[in-house]
This record gives sequence, structure tokens and C-alpha cells, in this order.
Amino acid sequence: MSKINELIPEFNAQAYHNGEFKPVSTEDVKGKWSVFFFYPADFTFVCPTELGDLADHYAQLQELGVEVYSVSTDTHFTHKAWHDASDTIKKINFPMIGDPTGQITRGFDVMIEEEGLALRGTFVADPEGKIKIVEVHDLGIGRSAADLVRKVQAAQYVANNDGQVCPAKWQPGEETLKPSLDLVGKI
Repeated sequence: MSKINELIPEFNAQAYHNGEFKPVSTEDVKGKWSVFFFYPADFTFVCPTELGDLADHYAQLQELGVEVYSVSTDTHFTHKAWHDASDTIKKINFPMIGDPTGQITRGFDVMIEEEGLALRGTFVADPEGKIKIVEVHDLGIGRSAADLVRKVQAAQYVANNDGQVCPAKWQPGEETLKPSLDLVGKI
């Protein structure tokens, strides 16, 4: 079942963010674009490459008015320990949400129940909390933050330009499409 246009699930959690433990809830997320970036576990292999890549693109996402929340079933204490131990993870300036009960991970339907870990799931929500983009990968397949930025830009363009859609590989400044009967069979 698709999560597109569903509201993000209600949650209350603890995050490690900028050297502090901070509460984060659904209410904190609403009012701005957000990315929920689920990954299996701290102190692993593909995960730090993805989170490091996302950290490298965080300023770009911030310029677009987007907050990023990384989420794993580790605790916020484990996130701090990983942040302290890894040069790659030290680059992270976005909140790292701990979800040891799996409530958030299950709410987004990315829990691997038999392992207690999350799939690699990326969810982009608009300021109303409606999910606009869903991408889920198997554990061995890493994601690209550059492509995530492009997808966020497309989602924001479509949200702000009624009746316009973005074709494949669309980049800001390129032509969009206005679906109509006249376009049928002409592309």
C-alpha cells in the first residue's frame, strides 16, 4: 500500500542534534518540508556512506526550507556515541532520531520485524505533513543525496505550480509539462 499523500504518523521521540538530546514530535515537523531518512543501524557499513552523503547535501536542503531527520531503531545515546566515534558521522548537523521501540519505523512501514531494523526508506513530506515522495531500498543498496535534492526540488515545484508536472530527470530551470489532451501521443 502506498504512503503517498498520507499524513506522516504521529510520534514523540528523542534525537541527538548539535551536541544535545532533544525531543522531536510530529508537531515539530509540520509547517516545513521534511525528509525522514530511515537506515538499519549505527556502526554499520552502507549507513555511514549514506548519512555522510546526506550531510554533504544538508546545506542545499536547508536552503530549500527542508529539515532532515535520520531515523534508526538505535537509541539517541547510540547516535551520540556514533557521532563521537566516526569522522563521517561527525559531519551530521541534522537531528538523528532514536526509535528503539520501532514505533516510527512501523508507522512509515519500513520495519524488518524479524531483525528489529529499518529498511533504507526515504520519505519527503510537505509542510502539511503529507508524504509526497517514497523511496525504499533493500539493505545492500545505498541512496544518493544529490538525487534526493532533485526530487525535493521537483516536489516543491509541482506544489507551487498548479497544473505543471516535472518530466524524467527534470532539473530546476528546465521545461515542465502541462498535461492536456493536446499532449497525448506527442511526447
